[in-house]
Amino acid sequence: QVQLVESGGGLVQAGGSLRLSCVGSGDTFTSSPILWYRQGQGEREWVATISDSGDNSNVDESVRGRFTVSRDNANSVVYLQMNDLKPEDTAMYYCRQISYGDYWGPGTQVTVSS
Repeated sequence: QVQLVESGGGLVQAGGSLRLSCVGSGDTFTSSPILWYRQGQGEREWVATISDSGDNSNVDESVRGRFTVSRDNANSVVYLQMNDLKPEDTAMYYCRQISYGDYWGPGTQVTVSS
């Protein structure tokens, strides 16, 4: 049974930083790519992806240079480091596993005040 749980969201001023965590349970988390998405007022949009090993990653151009994704497979955690946050980054952030099924966490809210 795969379960994903995000944490680390909160209220931060513009220019601040947050680090989100996605903790995965089950045997497949550490052998799966993990994706981050966010949903503000509009549709859910892709933010970042990291490979199963963590050797490869990619982020959307809208956050490139500010957000980085990493993982610690020994502890079954994927991180999303968010720096220089902007009000438009305000959203619910979700992690997703698309291998061995399609699984989403419940999300963590990020609110950036101006």
